[in-house]
Amino acid sequence: MAFPQIPAFAGTPGVIRLVGHRGARGVLPENTMEGFEFTLKTGVELLELDVTATRDGVVVITHNHHLTRSMVRDADGHWLQGAEPKVSALSYAELQRYDVGGLDGASAYGRRFPDQAFLTGLRIPRLADLLALLQQPQHQNVHLLLEIKSDPDLLEAPPARQALVEAVVSEVRQAGMQPRTVLHSFDWDLLADCQRIAPEMPASFLTQLPENADEVGEDSSKAVNPVAGCTALDLPDRVAAAKGRFWCPYYLDITPDSLARARALGLITVVWTVNEPEDIERMIALGVDAICTDYPGRVQRQLLMHGLHWRTT
Repeated sequence: MAFPQIPAFAGTPGVIRLVGHRGARGVLPENTMEGFEFTLKTGVELLELDVTATRDGVVVITHNHHLTRSMVRDADGHWLQGAEPKVSALSYAELQRYDVGGLDGASAYGRRFPDQAFLTGLRIPRLADLLALLQQPQHQNVHLLLEIKSDPDLLEAPPARQALVEAVVSEVRQAGMQPRTVLHSFDWDLLADCQRIAPEMPASFLTQLPENADEVGEDSSKAVNPVAGCTALDLPDRVAAAKGRFWCPYYLDITPDSLARARALGLITVVWTVNEPEDIERMIALGVDAICTDYPGRVQRQLLMHGLHWRTT
């Protein structure tokens, strides 16, 4: 199948694509409408985001399976105390009581993003909210790298996993966004469901080798990512064998040889999450297709310094 989504993510001579990770997490609260709107205003046309579903089946944009006290305040403006509620245990109406507009600077997660603006009154959005925004004519070229979160508690519950995929795909189809959406996950079994349920949307295979540490303060992917025992050079062949069209490696895992192998297999290579100038520089030197980053402005500046751009027009 020819996928119309691919050219938006494929590098071309003079162009390395730029993906805003959860919007622009380094400068505005992640996975919020405010963060996505800011990213779009900077001229970034590729957005990465995470989705799961509430108890009543509403697909919402959030990374962790639980509301974490490092970034969530209650209705009184206090950081969460006690047990962290699970998103799938809350109704959408209950979820709207929580404020996700800032980070607790005393938390380990908050210390990772000291430049993120602190806002008040922000809510976890529905996927439908973002899809509606992207229907506006000025956003007709925006494409999504849409990560479906795999719940480790549901690995032995295929019907629940399939129901989540079906709910996400239904939202995308209702908005007519299939030609602009790539389905993305660390859970390759979940991606097999995506390929079966939504063959019109290419599958993007996330990888992180076990020797690299988890990101501080956020859910680990290692319980669902089937790459134990692999080397960087093994990964492109495994993705191609699973009929993936995108390989999305952790930036510390990619090598010149593995990138060359991915290219030989016809894979689009999107590296995540590349934030520091020296790491951005290495990805530019490698010549990856796309760089996913919490700091779009940093990547823009370095691309321009090399006479490169992140868009073809």
